Amino acid sequence: MNLLPGFVPATRDFFARDSLVVGPQLLGTVLARTDADGTVAIRLTEVEAYGGERDPGAHAFRGKTARTASMFGEAGHVYCYFTYGMHHAVNLVTGQVGQPYGCLVRAGEVVLGADLARARREAKPRSSPLPDWQLARGPACVAQCLAATRDVDGADLFGGQWSVWLPETLAVLPHATGARVGLSGPSGDGVAFPWRYWLPGEPSVSAYKPAAARPRT
Repeated sequence: MNLLPGFVPATRDFFARDSLVVGPQLLGTVLARTDADGTVAIRLTEVEAYGGERDPGAHAFRGKTARTASMFGEAGHVYCYFTYGMHHAVNLVTGQVGQPYGCLVRAGEVVLGADLARARREAKPRSSPLPDWQLARGPACVAQCLAATRDVDGADLFGGQWSVWLPETLAVLPHATGARVGLSGPSGDGVAFPWRYWLPGEPSVSAYKPAAARPRT
């Protein structure tokens, strides 16, 4: 079933490349999930690339763990983790088997299933409704819109519930690059690791926040 006119389903080969190649090409594509509640689809406006063993900011930098096992498998799967004891984040696995590469979905525009996404985002009482552009603004918001928790870690993007849709004419959209959000040390250096990609002018793009300084002990 074609969810969106003008888009075609991605193939696994799209993901079986370096995250630095896949990252910019993900901008403008659509990530969708269909479950018992319905379908939510998000047009991606901001992603971050992570490069495994060559990237000190990557979870898999020091090798395979139970948490990161899905990163070491076949491209085109979901790596979903829980962070800061507060929220989940969705990554799309890239590269070859054994290369723990991937792209964090930081933000996007909900283009299908906005009512369902809003219900999930506003599950806790709010003083005012969320504007549409804030529904999937930030990794935690993306995960909430897609009802993604650790239960979906390792899910196949080509296995039924999940899908990725590419514009019929795939091209790298004009985009900006910069430091990844919340990383300290060398991995947070926007010159050495300009591995955050976003579409300028898109209101859904999240605000940049450097890593908080840790007090000395």
